Amino acid sequence: MQLNERKISRRGLISAASVLLAAPYIIRADRAFAQGGEISFVTWGGAYKEAVQKAVIEPFTAETGIKVNVIDTPDLAKVKAQVTSGNVDWDVFDAPSALGASGSKEGYWEPLDPALFDADDLALPADRDRVPFYTFAGGIAWDPAKFPEGKHPTTFAEYFDYKKFPGRRTFRDRPSETLEAALLADGVSPSELYPLDVDRAFKKLDTIKPYVASWVAATPQTVTLLQTGEVDFSYTYSARVKATQASDKTLSFSFAEALIGTEYLAVVKGAPHKENAFKFVSYALRPEAQAPLMEQLGYNPNSKKSLRMLSDSARKWLPDSNNPRNVILNDNWWADNFETISRRFKEWILT
Repeated sequence: MQLNERKISRRGLISAASVLLAAPYIIRADRAFAQGGEISFVTWGGAYKEAVQKAVIEPFTAETGIKVNVIDTPDLAKVKAQVTSGNVDWDVFDAPSALGASGSKEGYWEPLDPALFDADDLALPADRDRVPFYTFAGGIAWDPAKFPEGKHPTTFAEYFDYKKFPGRRTFRDRPSETLEAALLADGVSPSELYPLDVDRAFKKLDTIKPYVASWVAATPQTVTLLQTGEVDFSYTYSARVKATQASDKTLSFSFAEALIGTEYLAVVKGAPHKENAFKFVSYALRPEAQAPLMEQLGYNPNSKKSLRMLSDSARKWLPDSNNPRNVILNDNWWADNFETISRRFKEWILT
């Protein structure tokens, strides 16, 4: 009996020792888990998503242990549904100009602590609840193999001229950028564009509507429809065209006239992983994240330091800030008007 008791005690000691020896590994694993977790990031697909994945998401996860679940195609209507119902699934939202500003006006974003960012390094300052990620250029693209010089539109007036440049077009499925393009095509000066003459813009859009083959929601389609020959000309973005340079379906982009917008990052109100979301947004504005991302995209980074890191080949894709034909999208105007005009726009598409 005493022998058994000694054996049991010995086994207990061995077991206890094993637990103690393993404890540092358990503690380390717990700490790693505590530093990890996850977020959902609603962003744009295709080559853009691949660039963000490589330049921002992968190094962020390596540093923090936080897994980033990517969801394609930001949709402000879905944000509204989640926030108003209190059933929020999304964390970080990748918002172009009007969507970011309108979401702020409607109270869809969490406040951002200024300490998340190096204010001195931001070319455009962080707002109360959203931070500029970069600035982009929207304009006209075509397949140069099908449409050589002189056979394709380069300005919005030419894009709307279906007699001189016959063919199928695309536009985005939202009024922002589309209404600006229509008014520029109708002869409105860039300096006199805002406040937008909405009725005039819709009247001009009536003239091109029969020739719009696709009202695009998912941004990659603005280039894939060109590459597959389903459309002849497309409203798209310089980064999307830049990405085609490495493919066998190279496209061209016109910098003769462009819409310059600000892309924002915002944390959705009531986000389920709010603290991790703040960490991600903060990381995405660091120079070491911005530089490799904008090197791939050819957009203007919001980090001043990262702009100096860009190669000459990336810089040639940046729009000319001195071009008087370019338009800076007015986010404040869209903040007040996006939701109302969006309803009218969607009804107009369907009629």
